Amino acid sequence: MQITVKLFATFRVGRFKIEQRSYPAQSTARAVLEDVGVTEEELGILMVNGRHGNLDQPLCEGDTVSLFPLVGGG
Repeated sequence: MQITVKLFATFRVGRFKIEQRSYPAQSTARAVLEDVGVTEEELGILMVNGRHGNLDQPLCEGDTVSLFPLVGGG
């Protein structure tokens, strides 16, 4: 199935901004995270189709997964 993956902020460094990727049917958001080389510890926000998601959320054909890193500051 085709999933659109969007990376934000530092996740784009050495990767991409937006890309269509292929995953096996019944893949989860965790599979996308592993595929792009982002660890759970680095992940700040995960969105699926513009809504907050979780790593074990099953994906469907045409879904969009957006990954945001943790952000620090004061």
